[in-house]
Amino acid sequence: MMVIRRFEEEAARNYAKGHIGGFLHLYIGQEAIAVGAAEVLEDGDYIFQTYRDHGIALARGMAPSAAMAELFGKDTGCSRGFGGSMHFFDVERGFLGGWAIVGGHLAVAAGTAFKSKYAGESNVTLCFFGEGSTNIGGFHEAMSLAGLWKLPIVFICENNQYAMGTPLERTSPLKDLSIKAKGYGMPGDRFEGHDVEVNQERIGAAVERARRGEGPTFIEIQTYRFRGHSMSDPAKYRSRTELEQRKQSDPIAVLRERLLGLGVQESEIDDIDLAVDEEIDAAVKFAEESEPAKYEVMMSSVLAPEDEA
Repeated sequence: MMVIRRFEEEAARNYAKGHIGGFLHLYIGQEAIAVGAAEVLEDGDYIFQTYRDHGIALARGMAPSAAMAELFGKDTGCSRGFGGSMHFFDVERGFLGGWAIVGGHLAVAAGTAFKSKYAGESNVTLCFFGEGSTNIGGFHEAMSLAGLWKLPIVFICENNQYAMGTPLERTSPLKDLSIKAKGYGMPGDRFEGHDVEVNQERIGAAVERARRGEGPTFIEIQTYRFRGHSMSDPAKYRSRTELEQRKQSDPIAVLRERLLGLGVQESEIDDIDLAVDEEIDAAVKFAEESEPAKYEVMMSSVLAPEDEA
């Protein structure tokens, strides 16, 4: 969780310095979800995420150096410098992308789950999205087919309270989004996402259910992002009081207090923080010193070769 937090803080700092271009959507405040989810997956499972994709990629095992280099547009990045912040990708770890089109990836994730079932594999797909996606056509299409065909997929709505700058009460007639699961013949679950152990337990139960062949689950996890929608968003639509109240449930602070209560020495936690600082500093240095994205790579990967066009 600290790796994700420090990575995002350094990403914000380097964006402000002009080292990172395009958009940058930070995961600060939502770290417990990514870590709890990654803990219950097996090799061969798949993950789809939105453009706010750094956290789950790191939790799944992507090296911070490859992640930071991607933000810097470098050839050593996870997408060879052509994906940027919104399009991380790591086939080896089953991380099948950050997706920039809101709700556009849910049907693709359902297709991946269909492949697993059709091939008789035990793989499970996790599909993350924000609450704003639950009004998009692709959401309903994916949920309908997953429920009908009992696909091994877990739909995880990270409800961080704002679809860009619009609060949930202005976009949905329902406050409890998990109710929507009933319309597609699947179980629904809903809980606060600031406790990493709760995330691990509840997501784990849905993953195991899918792995047993019992079909999909829709989970609404109530969370909160401490930064704006993206680096270009000053988040003036919410009050400072609201933000400070939410920070009382900072998932990292919650876990730190629990560890101290279990007898872990503060010096041990400080050692972890120091090690993370060194790791992220090394990732930034790696990104700075790496070669930029290469034209020939774009011509052979992003674009189809001319003789095959």
